[in-house]
Parts: sequence; structure tokens; C-alpha cells
Amino acid sequence: MTHPIIESFLRHSIERKDYQVVRQFLEEFQPADLCDLIQQEPLPTALDILKFLSYERRASVFGYLPNTLQEQLAAEMSDDDVSLLLKHMDADEGADLLNLLPEERHDGVLRSIAKKEREDLRRLASHSEGTAGAIMTSDYAAIPAHVKVSEALNIVRTTAPGAETIYQIFVTDGQHQLLGTVSLRELILAPQTVKIQDIMTTDIVTVSVDAAQEDAAKTISRYDLLALPVIDSESRLVGIITYDDAMDVAEAEATEDMHKSATIGNLEGNFRDARLLTLYRKRIVWLILLVFGNLFSGAGIAFFEDTIAAYVVLVFFLPVLVGSGGNAGSQAATLVIRGLATGDVDLKDWGRLLGRELVIASGLGLTMAIAISMVGHFRGGDEIALVVGLSMVSIVIVGSLVGMCLPFILNRLGWDPATASAPLVTTIADSAGVLIYFSIATAILGLPV
Repeated sequence: MTHPIIESFLRHSIERKDYQVVRQFLEEFQPADLCDLIQQEPLPTALDILKFLSYERRASVFGYLPNTLQEQLAAEMSDDDVSLLLKHMDADEGADLLNLLPEERHDGVLRSIAKKEREDLRRLASHSEGTAGAIMTSDYAAIPAHVKVSEALNIVRTTAPGAETIYQIFVTDGQHQLLGTVSLRELILAPQTVKIQDIMTTDIVTVSVDAAQEDAAKTISRYDLLALPVIDSESRLVGIITYDDAMDVAEAEATEDMHKSATIGNLEGNFRDARLLTLYRKRIVWLILLVFGNLFSGAGIAFFEDTIAAYVVLVFFLPVLVGSGGNAGSQAATLVIRGLATGDVDLKDWGRLLGRELVIASGLGLTMAIAISMVGHFRGGDEIALVVGLSMVSIVIVGSLVGMCLPFILNRLGWDPATASAPLVTTIADSAGVLIYFSIATAILGLPV
């Protein structure tokens, strides 16, 4: 069944006030699918659909919605409705929603929430955006080290129904310092009289509450963790980051890097709902800068006007040659940027990678030169074939080295390597390619500069 049919059916059912049918129909959807459906609807209809869901399902669906839509929907809800949402949402998602609300609404929506949950929400919402603390949750299972396995199982049964995961259980002391972890499997299979401190794992991977969220996501990926404990400066357990939250971070970081690689500023929310003016502002700055960068290519062409006038056939090969340099540079830049992002490559690897890239680029350039030289011979004879062949080798080498070095340079300056994007590398490689091509042509063809 397509979305238009579903939307039409729901709309008509709501208009006919056939609420029982609507409720039964919505129960057939997964929360993620309901999220897609709600995003297709105007705001009043989206609110109506949410009202037909139980608060548990409503909170689950709300967590899937993009921040911009959550903010719009919450603005139309009463404080009591938002408060009920916060009670049923996961702690980390509730903290995110709280941060979307105006400061003056905080007291109103938190008033009817129990003191402990209210303090948890305020604490989670207080962490800076982009840190591990901002994406962690306080809904985790914890047990003392001195209790027996039978007691620990009872503690888990009574205290962890709302935990995001119980497959990994954390062991703490009276000051809530993290002592170790034990898996649910180990807890179930261990003898009932054994103490937790005798079976727990003390070799724990943790992350600081102030660490960057992408570092936390990389740690989860590196060690294949279900949940990563988050500790404060005194090694106290303050929350956990689950693998699904890490996946969301990884997706957001990848999207941001893709936008930067196309010289687009960081885009809040999703592309479909972005405003025209926002999209214009995010794209225009770099486009203007690249326009002036491309003027160097024009200046290079103007400088070699006599060469072009004497051998017009050279113009035929210009787009191919400078385009090849830009393409090779973009490939090299993409490999380095991704390597830096995943941690496979570091600044200390620059020298070794430079030598390797020189060898690879030479091989690529020679292969491409053989192909283009045949066309050059057909179009202008042996001299033109030699000019385009040598130019292809030189331009591909220079473009590749620019693409490889630029991310390292930006990283060394403390800038995001993703800024060394395809358009930026291509612009630099194009300007260099024009100068290289016509310089070689002028020298080989015996023309005055």
C-alpha cells in the first residue's frame, strides 16, 4: 500500500470521526513507519495522528521524528501533553526534547514529573551539544559488587524494566564508581551463591562525559560494544551510550562530512524540509569563493593566448586534461579524508603516503597519457601527442598530490579535513593544470612565452 493511499484513508477516517478504525489501523504500523507517515502530513493532521496513539507508542514515534518537527509539534501541545511524553520517552531522547523547548516552558512541563526523573532530565539536558554526555542515557542496569548472583538477578528484575539494555549490566560501589561489568548471559549461567565481584569483568572500556560524541561512536565500533559506559572526572558512572545511539551519531557525522565534501555548510534537520533561504546560504559562500578560484584558470589561459592562437587544437584537449587532474585529486582527497575520519590514517603517515601516492599517480598518469596521446596524434601529429601525453602525466601527478596533501594541511591547522572537498581540490587542480599544460606546449612547440 502506497503512502498516498494510506494518507487519504487516514484523513477520511479522521474526518468521518471513525476513531476506532483509525486506532486499529495505526496499531499495524511500526513506530519508524509511523514517523515516515507523520512527516508527510501537515502539522494539524500530524497532531491528530499522535493523539490516537497510546502515550508509550506516541513517545516511541516522537523519538524518531527530526528535531525540527519535534519542536513544531511540541509548540502546539500543552505542557501536560509534553510532560506525559517526557515521562514515557527514553531519558536521552527526553533530554533532547527538553532542549528544544523554550526555557520558559521547562518548569511547566517538568512540574508533574517525579523528582528523580526531573533531575535526570535536567542533568542530561545540561551537557554540551556534540559531547558523549549529550547522547548518553541514564536508563541502565546497575548492581553492587558484594551481592550474590541470586540477589543481583532480583535487583535487575525490580530496578531495570525501563533500562535501554540489560544485556550488559554495570557493577558499581556505594559512591557509584564503576568497578566492572557482567553480561546477562554470565549472570544467568553463574552459580546462584557466587558473588558478583568474583565473576565481573574489570577490564572496562569507558568514555569521558566531555568526550566528543564521534569518539564515543568510534569506541563502540572498535570494541563491538552493546553499550559504552560514560564516566565523570571521578570515575563515577553517569550514563551509557548504546550501539543504536552510536549508529545515529555515525550517520550524522557521515552526512556532515558529505555536505562538507560538496562545500555545503552544516545543514540542520533534513534536506526535504530545509527552507529555500537556508539552502541558498549554505551553498553560496563556497560557490562564490570557488568562482574567484577559477579566475586563476582564466588568467592562465589569457597568459598563453599566443600559444592557443598558434595551435588552436590545444583547446580541444584542455577540458580532458584539467578534468583528469581534478578527478585524480578528488579520488586521493576522498581516500585521505575517510582515512583520517576513521582513524586509519594519522599525520605521522603523511610522508609514507606521499611517496606511495607519487608512485600510484605516476602509473595512473602514464596509463591515461598513452590513451590521450593516440587521440593527440590523430588530431595534431606527433608534437601534439607528446604535449598532451606529458601534460597528462604531470597534471594527474600534481592533482593527486594536491588531493592527498590538502586534508593533512587542514588537519594540521586544526580545520576539518572534510573541507578539502572535491570542488576545492578540483579548482586548485584546474588552475595548476592550465599552467602545466600550456607551459609544456609552449616549450615543446618552440613558441615564445
